Amino acid sequence: MRNPVLETLLILQDRDLKRLGLEAQLRAIPGEVALVEQKIAAEKAAIDTARDELRQLESRKKLLETEIGSAEEKAAKYRTQQLSVKKNDEYQALGHEIETTEKAISELEGQELEVMYAIDAAKERFKAAEEVLKANISGHESRIATLRERETSLKAEHATVSGEVQTARGPVGEPALRLYDRIAARQMPVVSPLQGGKCGGCHLKVSSEVESAARGKSVDTQLATCDQCGRIVYWES
Repeated sequence: MRNPVLETLLILQDRDLKRLGLEAQLRAIPGEVALVEQKIAAEKAAIDTARDELRQLESRKKLLETEIGSAEEKAAKYRTQQLSVKKNDEYQALGHEIETTEKAISELEGQELEVMYAIDAAKERFKAAEEVLKANISGHESRIATLRERETSLKAEHATVSGEVQTARGPVGEPALRLYDRIAARQMPVVSPLQGGKCGGCHLKVSSEVESAARGKSVDTQLATCDQCGRIVYWES
């Protein structure tokens, strides 16, 4: 018959391990949420980048329209002046200015046409990218909602298991509980079986004295501890 104290400690350890496992999962959730939030931020940044590209092209088109308008006004002014000049050289000079300005207008209109094509292409890219990225964001937001739901569930389960831990501590005698708490503060599991003369916790061979103590079946038998790691050990038949 196994030492009854060991039985109470093993029950306590089982509850404690469940509690610690839940706490580990709860600690991991904020990091998982942060990673998903980073993905959402990246998707939104990609949308903003695509939108900025379109805005820059549209701004470039407006600037070209302004430059074309200014050049057309200048050409019109030269034509008006040309009608009023008397000297041939002045007339020719104005004609040269008109020709130069019209050439500049033609080049600007060519640039404007290229920008318009680029805007159409950018709009198509933006529309396609926005649809994909918004779908990705929706998926990421669903993932966060799932994580939050899991967090709530884990917290409820943790509260239940924490209560079970307190219940399991009740039957454990004070000396054994102090020993358990001291070991648990630095390592888990606290209680490990001996397997082939080795501690199930640190996997090192224990002394013959510890093995003999662990084999004891008396109710009054003192708890055996591994002389390597300090865990409570017991003989598992």
